Amino acid sequence: MKSSADREAGRPKDASASFISMNYCMESSGTIEAPFPYDRARRCGILLHISSLPGRFGIGQLGKEAHSFLDFLSEAGQSIWQFLPLGPTESGLDHSPYMSNSAFAGNPLFISPGSLVEMGLLHGGDTNRVPAFSEYLVNFEQVEPYLWSIVKRAYRNFSLRSAPPSFRTFCDRHSFWLDDYALFMALKERYRQLAWNRWPAGIARRQPNSIDRARKELSGKIGFYRFVQWLFYTEWTRLKKRAEALGIRLFGDIPIYVAPDSADVWANQECFELDPETLEPRVVAGVPPDYFSKTGQRWGNPIYRWKVNGRPNERLYRWWRMRLSHMARLVHVLRIDHFRGFQAYWQVPASEPTAVKGKWVRGPGRYFFEQMRDALEGLEIVAEDLGSITRPVIRLREELGLAGMKVLIFAFGSDEKNSYLPHNFEHTNFYVYSGTHDNNTVVGWYMDPKVPESAKARLRKYANSDGSRIHRDFMRLSYGSVARAAILPMQDVLGFGSDCRMNTPSTSRGNWRWRLAKRFLTADVAADLHSEAEFYARIQNDEDTQKT
Repeated sequence: MKSSADREAGRPKDASASFISMNYCMESSGTIEAPFPYDRARRCGILLHISSLPGRFGIGQLGKEAHSFLDFLSEAGQSIWQFLPLGPTESGLDHSPYMSNSAFAGNPLFISPGSLVEMGLLHGGDTNRVPAFSEYLVNFEQVEPYLWSIVKRAYRNFSLRSAPPSFRTFCDRHSFWLDDYALFMALKERYRQLAWNRWPAGIARRQPNSIDRARKELSGKIGFYRFVQWLFYTEWTRLKKRAEALGIRLFGDIPIYVAPDSADVWANQECFELDPETLEPRVVAGVPPDYFSKTGQRWGNPIYRWKVNGRPNERLYRWWRMRLSHMARLVHVLRIDHFRGFQAYWQVPASEPTAVKGKWVRGPGRYFFEQMRDALEGLEIVAEDLGSITRPVIRLREELGLAGMKVLIFAFGSDEKNSYLPHNFEHTNFYVYSGTHDNNTVVGWYMDPKVPESAKARLRKYANSDGSRIHRDFMRLSYGSVARAAILPMQDVLGFGSDCRMNTPSTSRGNWRWRLAKRFLTADVAADLHSEAEFYARIQNDEDTQKT
């Protein structure tokens, strides 16, 4: 979910440009102590989604492959592992991690068959005959049915014995989301994957008698989906402990919005702007027309109902507290995608085919984050503030003390005042990237004939480079900047081209499939990264870390 201005290097909009009148947007003035202090240590890390990890089962998973990558990061002097949202993905949405059917559940495809053998839920022979999966791409059409068959076999074995205390404890602790999610998934099966608002009225509207009856009738399926989530979180807990032992921070990501056909919307209908008759969204999220798109982007996510009868919607705020508290247990750092939507968001009538006839609506602003203070305790927040950002959005982020983002691939398409150029970084509270999952790789960008030669020439001059190792130029520009954290996509570490791109915004097929072959994770690559991180003072020990 990105503004089309976020896609490629080119002409970043002036940060002072505003789509809304300043009188309408301005937050309260004055000097306010930032409520969310941040780590001031200089760090570096790698962006690699879980699905892109190497391994024999067709997709990256949370077993030994993930633990091996943590070892690689440690050897490479990296103290941050950033990945994309962890939720379940769907084939109808091209398996985008940004359009999940749950804001809380984990992706079942990340459960390692090898771990199931270790847990005694599978026999060693159950994983001997593995299809010939590609080591370079995730073939979801092949991977998904295979892995579901493995997990279902594990559940059959699990059902033959008494549930361990850890399973019962997990179900109790996570009941605030797990009960609705498991029932939602069971109902999706019953109604052949129809959207929830097309289910029978009693179920769609969550009438108590209908819900109670469904829970009884579908108890077996509900048990299965609880089991799947227990497996995911068991593996995740083990991974997090290993990361902490190595001094590596897990850096997660959440979209500001949720998918319309999700357990979250079905279970919390009062929190969204839905038509009371059809239960369809009345208005949807998106971004307005800009330099890159004459019709803007109509994302289709339902808009939050921030107020009820002129007062804050307490149920919505309670849901957000649970969501953020949940993430605080999973990760150490969290990127909030489309942060600007908390200051003001683009609202489009659901009947409109494009985003042209939308309008800006003021968001909850600072009040929201003040209400989330307890939920965010111990969790560092990074605000995704790319694209066309107004002064009120910048002020909100800075008042809260949240880190912003700088993307170097955007830095060379204009003049020396470009805000993404390292000499224009206003302070250290930024995460700097060569590019993100939505960009081309830096080598792909440099080789792209559509990128103006003037931008490439500016980069060469800025980096004092002949362009022969452009990915190393981006590494050194990011590591050498004042930004307190420098993150490189793994593709840019290795100098891969456009064929290794993770996502192309505004395209609906063929994304999210790139995988890292195991042979590229070498000791030489780790040593080289470690050397650069050490030279630019980005290797941190516990005693080096200071808090505000």
